[in-house]
Amino acid sequence: MSAGTKTPTDPAGRRVLSAALFASAPAEVLDFLLPLWAGSTLRAGPSVVGALIAFEAVLSLLVRPLAGELADRFDQRRVAAAGAGLYALSFAGYALADTLPVAFAAAGLGGVGGALFWVALRAWTGREAADGDGTAAYGKLLSAEGQGAFVGYLVTFSLLERTGYPALFWLGAVACVLAMALLLRGPGGRPARPAAGRDRRTRGPLRRGAAERRLLPLMVVSAVTAAAEAGLWMLLLLRLQGDLELSPNEIALVFAPGFVVFVLLPEHTHHLTDRLGRTPTMVASFAAGTLFAAGLAVVATPLAIAVFWTVAAACFAAQIPVEQATVAAASGGRIGRGMGLYESARLAGVVVGPLVMGVLYEQLGWVAACAAAAVTSAVGAVVVPFAVRVLRLPPEGKRSRSASAAGAGAGAAPETVHRREDGEDMDTSKPEPAQPSAKPSLGPKEHARKERRDWYVHTAAFVLGQLVLWALDSSWLIWQITDGSVPDDQRGPLVWLGRIWLTIWVIDTIWSWSYTIWPREKKAKS
Repeated sequence: MSAGTKTPTDPAGRRVLSAALFASAPAEVLDFLLPLWAGSTLRAGPSVVGALIAFEAVLSLLVRPLAGELADRFDQRRVAAAGAGLYALSFAGYALADTLPVAFAAAGLGGVGGALFWVALRAWTGREAADGDGTAAYGKLLSAEGQGAFVGYLVTFSLLERTGYPALFWLGAVACVLAMALLLRGPGGRPARPAAGRDRRTRGPLRRGAAERRLLPLMVVSAVTAAAEAGLWMLLLLRLQGDLELSPNEIALVFAPGFVVFVLLPEHTHHLTDRLGRTPTMVASFAAGTLFAAGLAVVATPLAIAVFWTVAAACFAAQIPVEQATVAAASGGRIGRGMGLYESARLAGVVVGPLVMGVLYEQLGWVAACAAAAVTSAVGAVVVPFAVRVLRLPPEGKRSRSASAAGAGAGAAPETVHRREDGEDMDTSKPEPAQPSAKPSLGPKEHARKERRDWYVHTAAFVLGQLVLWALDSSWLIWQITDGSVPDDQRGPLVWLGRIWLTIWVIDTIWSWSYTIWPREKKAKS
């Protein structure tokens, strides 16, 4: 990693992760709130609500390629800040809306803002990690998004019945303003003007559009599998509510373990990718998606569905960061454009998937819909090796790197030409100055001290959260200490969220203090 490369432990990296957390909290919750708000406040029917949601999604889909171009030409954090500002205006519009035209205007601002924010943020992450571990960087970003969603749903369940929709929308606007302020803080980065990449076959400059053509197979795989996942997710919710007659709280309990796994794992799954490589990781994830869809066709109990979903969530936590890192590495220096295409492909799948799967479900039934989703994931597992191979990226994984190093040592000539990941030829006949490592090695004592500091922060947040839950009569821990059990009339989503949070805190405590009891070194990544 170059000396100027930023990692999530640097101030700029921490601000980007914090901005992702603040913006994802209201953005994720909006998918849950918007239909309820439009139906109750604006008295909109199902068709109008569907049109409102589709308007935002389609506008965001159309703007994403433009967002990628802007991210390649201007400071990506400033582009993301503009998106956060439009996000804030969108939530303010929802808070003030009392007619459908105002609601549609707010939806339009949200669609454009979301495209600018997420494409630019992912492009920045790919650029700053271009010489380092991109999978780890995207994993941290995905984990920050999940943490934001967790906080957003916790606040929503706590305040919705007490304050109503406008207060939540205003809180969302404030969160987006904070995200914008974090991204505008500090000196502006260099404009992301891409250097011309090199064609590996001719060693000449890449023609305009060559990187996009190579990315096309991977984009198709991402779009089709995203469509199957989104459609199956919608049908699963309807099945849990209709056929199994579960309440919203019980449905939330089914998905809670998988959601916790999806929040906690992404920043650690790069260790698996380092060992296996990008292609085996994605193949394993698509294979797990196949088993998940096929399993849903034969199981009917909430516990079995929760187990299947948790396993699938763990695989998605590994797949998404490596998929994004692969797109960034294969973008020919134009990471913004590559991310714009990738985001457009996945969003197109998310928009089309529920419609197609819904028709299939109505015509042929639940088993046929699950079988279609399973076949789609299986096809993705078969096609993704080809989709990655046409990108002509250097091999990943420890075995591949070891083999490359052994080959270089055994038969390399004194003057050898290596190719960097961006396709640029690099003459190694002359010694290059040593580059500083991406992360300095942490000794056992320093690592233990860092883990304790992180635990203090997590514990402070946990204590404050429990105090809030106690004030709302929804703290599982307080009820267990004072009464020995939670009264039936006090059970609700906040109670089980507090219980899950307690479990996470206990695991975090054991893990963090294990470094003090059993000091061990954290290896550096070069």
